[in-house]
Amino acid sequence: MANGDTKEAIFVGKEDTTANLTLALANRHGLVTGATGTGKTVTLQVLAEGFARAGVPVFAADIKGDLSGISELGEAKDALVQRAKSMDMEFQPDQFATIFWDVFGENGHPVRATVSEMGPLLLSRMMDLNEVQEGVLNIAFRVADEHGYPLLDMKDLRAILGFVAEQAAALTTQYGNVSKQTVGTIQRQLLVLENQGGNNFFGEPALALSDLMRKDKDGRGYVNILVADRLMQNPKLYATFLLWMLSELFEQLPEVGDLPQPKLVFFFDEAHLLFDDAPDALMTKIEQVVRLIRSKGVGVYFVTQNPIDVPDKVLAQLGNRVQHALRAFTPRDQKSVAAAAQTFRPNPKLNTEKVITELGKGEALVSFLEGNGTPAIVQRIMVRPPSARIGPITAEERKALIDKSPVKGKYDTPVDRESAFEMLQRRMQETAGEAPAGAGEEAPSGILGHLSAIAGIIFGTSRKRGTKLTTGQVIARDLTRTVTNRVAGKIAADLGKSVGGQLGGSIGRTIVRGALGSLLRR
Repeated sequence: MANGDTKEAIFVGKEDTTANLTLALANRHGLVTGATGTGKTVTLQVLAEGFARAGVPVFAADIKGDLSGISELGEAKDALVQRAKSMDMEFQPDQFATIFWDVFGENGHPVRATVSEMGPLLLSRMMDLNEVQEGVLNIAFRVADEHGYPLLDMKDLRAILGFVAEQAAALTTQYGNVSKQTVGTIQRQLLVLENQGGNNFFGEPALALSDLMRKDKDGRGYVNILVADRLMQNPKLYATFLLWMLSELFEQLPEVGDLPQPKLVFFFDEAHLLFDDAPDALMTKIEQVVRLIRSKGVGVYFVTQNPIDVPDKVLAQLGNRVQHALRAFTPRDQKSVAAAAQTFRPNPKLNTEKVITELGKGEALVSFLEGNGTPAIVQRIMVRPPSARIGPITAEERKALIDKSPVKGKYDTPVDRESAFEMLQRRMQETAGEAPAGAGEEAPSGILGHLSAIAGIIFGTSRKRGTKLTTGQVIARDLTRTVTNRVAGKIAADLGKSVGGQLGGSIGRTIVRGALGSLLRR
């Protein structure tokens, strides 16, 4: 082919020898490493273009926006034309069918998952919970499952945690210690997650994995780009989100064995974030997914600065390697370079450790799996030029692509069906024998609503509001230390209305402070 690819392999680059990535071995995973500014993103684009041309859908996170150019026609610039000519290939501008995804729904189609799909292990990672807190979260999931309460969005999770706090004594005898204080801590971490955009991510319609595995009318694979610039502001949320996607692929796709080419290739940029401070249970899950997902026809390619960023058990699963330049300015850097060199099969004609520090921009050391599945000896190459645009697209170009996307309208409007939140509300109303909120009275909102619920419990005014006790405790504990006399008076007046005028003036303020003080001492 004029672009250098064949039906069996992707042409990646050339110098003294040609470097081809065999499609039948592409599901044995890979690793692209190198210091900032050495060409990792261009290499990622070259690989993504090659897979798409071969009919393999691609999913990649775009942290800086540079990868978005793959959706637009490349330009025959002199430098690109000359590089292609030096590799005995003709530069052919091209572009690739692209779908943009965005957890926040701003620069792409919304990506959602239900709370149940995420599961307690990954949620604990997202919220940075300790072992005890993770245990209580597991109990909440078990209780929801046993009672048939679907956990779809954040309000469902809050509701089931509130239910667990109410039933703490009974649940402790069945599942182990459940304390209201621990539930309160989890609720606060949920608040942090909400502030980081959790409300956007959790809910329905949930992402259908089949939409990541589309082909265009010419049989070429779609390139799915996750817009991750804002998501990267919380690195742990970013890494856990991508791990969830890998886990879903692993759990839902059928076993297919070794195919002529992968069904999907998944690029994980800034991969070190996945492994930083990961607890043992999470590391076990990562290792399991990476080891076994290749039999589902999925190739995973990690992109990071140094091979030592990746744990040995995972690194051993990554058969296809591309190493860009590393710098050795400090003793620690020198150790990193030596470690990177040792991950390659030696070439007697190359001093790998020395060459790693001498590589120019666009140059790389490569070792791809050969026909029998063993790594080839390391070779020095110049990476071929991408066919599509190099660099980001404009906001107008992005909008045009989103407007004509094959999934336009499918995920844009959230759906809020009956789930744990509504079912627990109904259960509470049936128990109390009261009409739903809004049928006769308007429930207080905001902080006043939470404090009214607390007072309702103290004075026995409303069992319905009693279900807000846990949330009220959390908010009261964190916020009421700054409540002034004037605000306390306003709260007391508001509560006075809700309990038939029993609270008011200085007496009301005294009771409010006493109630809050009692809560704060718990």
